[in-house]
Amino acid sequence: MVRFVKKVLFVCVENARRSQMAEAFLNKLAKGHAVAASAGARPASKVDEKAVEVMKEIGIDITKQRPKALTMMMVEEADVVITMGCGPEVCPVVPKRVAEWKMEDPAGKPIAKFREVRNEIRKRVGKLVETLKNADK
Repeated sequence: MVRFVKKVLFVCVENARRSQMAEAFLNKLAKGHAVAASAGARPASKVDEKAVEVMKEIGIDITKQRPKALTMMMVEEADVVITMGCGPEVCPVVPKRVAEWKMEDPAGKPIAKFREVRNEIRKRVGKLVETLKNADK
């Protein structure tokens, strides 16, 4: 049986925190059922150091990740697009299965807020991975 690998695109404004964490979680948890990419409407120059730190705490290294600009090609290649709190005024409406994960941006907040957001992303990505796996059956 040939299995179709789903492509998931996580989008936020700067692609420096939430979407980077979500990409890393999905790529770790999906185990070949799906692959993730992330991008931003206005990408930052680098991934937020606090995001790197809180992911490292749980054994996921995102130090080599870099913010990327969102392109229509990325959207077209994705099976699922998830925007992460950026809203339609910043993140474009796309002709895809789009889910909006309303989630606070931890930018400029204490490390505890980054951990809280990381844990929420892990929970949501875990549910998404299960949904994608069940879609294969």
